[in-house]
Amino acid sequence: MHPLHSRLRHKVVHSVRLTRATLAVAAGALAPALLLSTPSLAAATTPSTAAAVAVADTGSPYDEMDADDLRIAILRILADPDSGKRVTREANELLDDGTVEEMRAWLETGYRLAQAEDDCVAIARILADPDSGRAVVREANKALDDGSPEVVREFLETGLRLAQAEDDRVAIARILADPNISDALRAAANAALDDNTPEALRHFLEVGQYEVDG
Repeated sequence: MHPLHSRLRHKVVHSVRLTRATLAVAAGALAPALLLSTPSLAAATTPSTAAAVAVADTGSPYDEMDADDLRIAILRILADPDSGKRVTREANELLDDGTVEEMRAWLETGYRLAQAEDDCVAIARILADPDSGRAVVREANKALDDGSPEVVREFLETGLRLAQAEDDRVAIARILADPNISDALRAAANAALDDNTPEALRHFLEVGQYEVDG
């Protein structure tokens, strides 16, 4: 490994020890969303500076980064436990022998495409799971049919949880449809439906129903 890479990795070890939430924020700081100006900035912009702000907004947060900063940005992505195989492979290849231009191009566009491929693989695994319910299968297929990086990521971050909750409600309704269940189980099932959060529904199906009848 290049001595500079070794020093950079040592430097980032300390930042990796931050909480997962902090790492997420750090990785989020690399996202293209940073290209957008804040409402307060837009409101404070005068006509004389509007053109300059517009030009600045069309740039990339990586344009002014030197080689060290670009490598640190890539190392932060590697520190994210959600980074998939393609993201990890391409990031490591760039750290080994990537040029400044290659690293900058990957952070601007390549990372997004690599993440999308990893996300599609993750969704395919969900579809292959025999325990995936109808809503999960339906929404997973919609995400794959769309195929855009933003849609497949949104499904994994938000859509999957909501689709699972829909399937869980159906599963609990089936339990309640059985006239032979105990009063305690019926009460616990209804309590989960009354709560109606994805977490409460999942907890009842995975743990709660067995604690009641156990």
